[in-house]
Amino acid sequence: MPLNLPTYLTWARILMIPLFLGVFYIPQRILSLNWQDVIGAALFSLASITDWFDGYLARKWNQTSAFGAFLDPVADKLMVAAALILLVQLGRVDAWLAFIIIGREITISALREWMAQVGASRSVAVSFVGKVKTAAQMIAIIVLLFHQNLIPHVDMQWLGTISLILAALLTLWSMVYYLRMAWPELMAKEKERVR
Repeated sequence: MPLNLPTYLTWARILMIPLFLGVFYIPQRILSLNWQDVIGAALFSLASITDWFDGYLARKWNQTSAFGAFLDPVADKLMVAAALILLVQLGRVDAWLAFIIIGREITISALREWMAQVGASRSVAVSFVGKVKTAAQMIAIIVLLFHQNLIPHVDMQWLGTISLILAALLTLWSMVYYLRMAWPELMAKEKERVR
């Protein structure tokens, strides 16, 4: 396992998950819901920044590794799943919406694992649409975690929900994109199996 700053940042993101979740379990007589929202949104924002930063540094300093390529998406998916499940529990996100996003992540992770096993992992490498999807998800989750109506006449719950629906649509679009990229390989392997 390579030990460098990008890997440390990825590990930090994973270690932030219990801290992030724990904020919302502090009794409200000690930490009000408003402060839980602010701190939770800040921690999730920090994790989102480290997601971008660790990849940038790994490429810039030529410190990319197979382990980092494995750990980085795991950290992202754990953080997003934890936040979505928390938001469902808080009543800020409908379960079906969280299921679409988490279900897509599981599906694409399984597809990438299978494609790596058959030596065609480049077919499902991260694409631009995947990066846009991730950015939309992170922004929507931050808005829903923050949940404070600071802008007059703007309901943050409504804005966050609309943003998350947009993120879910991008999620489905990116899933279709990856499945289309993998389809020729899937069909070729199926023909080999039938022969």
